[in-house]
Amino acid sequence: MTQTASIFLSLSIALLSGLLLSRLAKKVKLPAVTAYLISGVLIGPFVLGALNIPGIGITANQIEGFGLISDLALGFIAFAMGNEFRLAQLKKIGKQATVIGIFQAVFTTVVVDAVLIGLHFIMPDKLSLSAAIVLASVATATAPAATLMVVKQYKAKGPVTDVLLPVVALDDAVGLVVFAISFGVAKSISTGTVDVLSVIMEPLLEVVLSLALGFVMGLLFTLCEKYFHSRSKRMAVSVTFVMMTVAVSCLKFDIGGIHIAFSSLLACMMLGTVFCNMCEVSEELMDRADRWTTPVLILFFVISGAELELSVFTDWAVVVVGIVYIISRSIGKCFGANISAKMTKCDPNIVKYLGITLLPQAGVALGMAIKAIELGPDGAIVRNITLFAVLIYEIVGPYLTKIALTKAGDIKAEGRTSAREEHLAKKALNQ
Repeated sequence: MTQTASIFLSLSIALLSGLLLSRLAKKVKLPAVTAYLISGVLIGPFVLGALNIPGIGITANQIEGFGLISDLALGFIAFAMGNEFRLAQLKKIGKQATVIGIFQAVFTTVVVDAVLIGLHFIMPDKLSLSAAIVLASVATATAPAATLMVVKQYKAKGPVTDVLLPVVALDDAVGLVVFAISFGVAKSISTGTVDVLSVIMEPLLEVVLSLALGFVMGLLFTLCEKYFHSRSKRMAVSVTFVMMTVAVSCLKFDIGGIHIAFSSLLACMMLGTVFCNMCEVSEELMDRADRWTTPVLILFFVISGAELELSVFTDWAVVVVGIVYIISRSIGKCFGANISAKMTKCDPNIVKYLGITLLPQAGVALGMAIKAIELGPDGAIVRNITLFAVLIYEIVGPYLTKIALTKAGDIKAEGRTSAREEHLAKKALNQ
């Protein structure tokens, strides 16, 4: 079997396994995203992939080559989240979302910092001060992909959902800045030198330049869309600009000793924000793009599940620190959201349930963990503990989000037939 045939066969099996397991998940009332992640674990390198039989599972070598799919999927997820920043909506909840997004992220960092630094003094040979500081900053990140998929699957709508999506989007911007500062401090502790420019300027530049890139691309997208009138071509333009924004976001270079990089999440989010506020038919195009990207998003979650490393369970220190990290981060998110929601006089359901919906963690956190590897042995600890936490959060988090949104009244009982049943009913009427 050729390499190309093997890749396509693995991808098709990944897609099919995710779809089949999602049917089982529906029977036991689990979110589809949880099924996709579990199916990824099952066909990944630690289960079926370990057999090294072409087309049966996904091997570790294949996962590296699937990075393109993950980058593209995250771009579309961020683009869809930009739709939540419509000016009409922001006038109602903009202040609340901003305060909650910043406060809960910083509060979580402080809580996890205090707990892990305390743990460092108890087991200094297993958890260094540098690793504790970096892990606390990783705790800020929330997984926009898992959250958005749950919202879309159950058509969640209400006060909690209205605030949730902007908060998750802001969470990543705040997280990038907090991580970069914490990483700079940790690096200075390890090396004994402090580079103020890299600690302060680089994270701020990454956020500002990413938003600027998204703004420019959004303007070009809005201008270009006007020259096409058929639905298929306008949807193709949407896909083109998301792909182009992701591509430009991959650029990295140095200017005067300062490392310049972009966040594809922030850039694509701004792309969607500008477009949805400037284009009169943006809602229709956003809806069509969502339908087109469904197979890509399913593949993204299955591949994400395959990337989860079960080997982290073999190190007792990682398990202990990981459990402490998960508990302290969960406390930080829940109490941080609760306090800030009360401060901004939010709906009681937002005060009570928003924190739970912020628990899922994946892509952004893993990106931070990969960056932390530059710390050497301390970075390896950060990476392993983050992998452990992501494994737990990604499987449990979407289910908790569903429960919270259901209790808040944002998820209603489905009470509808499937598309297949609707088609058969129409066919019967026409006969």
